[in-house]
Amino acid sequence: MRWLVVLFFATSIGAVVLYRWVPVYVTPLMVIRSVQQVKNGESLRLRHHWVPLDEMSKYMPVAVIASEDQRFMEHHGFDYEAIEKAIDEKRKGKRQRGGSTISQQTAKNVFLWPGHSWVRKGLEAYFTFLMELIWSKQRIMEVYLNSIEMGDGIYGAEAVAQWHFGCTAAQLTRANCALIAATLPNPIRFSSKTPSNYMLKRQTWIMRQMKHIPLME
Repeated sequence: MRWLVVLFFATSIGAVVLYRWVPVYVTPLMVIRSVQQVKNGESLRLRHHWVPLDEMSKYMPVAVIASEDQRFMEHHGFDYEAIEKAIDEKRKGKRQRGGSTISQQTAKNVFLWPGHSWVRKGLEAYFTFLMELIWSKQRIMEVYLNSIEMGDGIYGAEAVAQWHFGCTAAQLTRANCALIAATLPNPIRFSSKTPSNYMLKRQTWIMRQMKHIPLME
């Protein structure tokens, strides 16, 4: 058991250190979705192409920060204010908001599996701590924007730009980026290619919020 614990810490820390420089070409969610497609007799859909952050539209990080985690550049992986608000809303029976930061979502996407168990949440916190310790904010954002699910079988900014907007990630407009960010709570249900009225309202709100978010340097 002792050696299993040592092996876990060694491999997990090694993986986080490795991904500080090496592109993340595949994630557990990509594998899970692909297996589900095959089991359901569907054609395999996995569209993903890694691009560096400086080859994406400058508005892409701004849009996801405005939509998902406005304190991203200030916190160290955990937004305690957002967590408290989420707990308070759950207690009052209101519509629950997500308390996960971009760092936490990146940890989940790259190292873990979907779910809400306490074990997975604990591992998410562990990997988030390691990432914030070893990676820069720019690297966290780069990995996030390359690995997050942005549509049915679509992962990352370059893939969604090509399949939904007919351009590269660098050519995405401010409005395009806001619309992509609007889908992130549920990119399977909400589409940036054929947005509903609700998505267009979300896009407008995000674009207003983007005015208050500085560009990432």
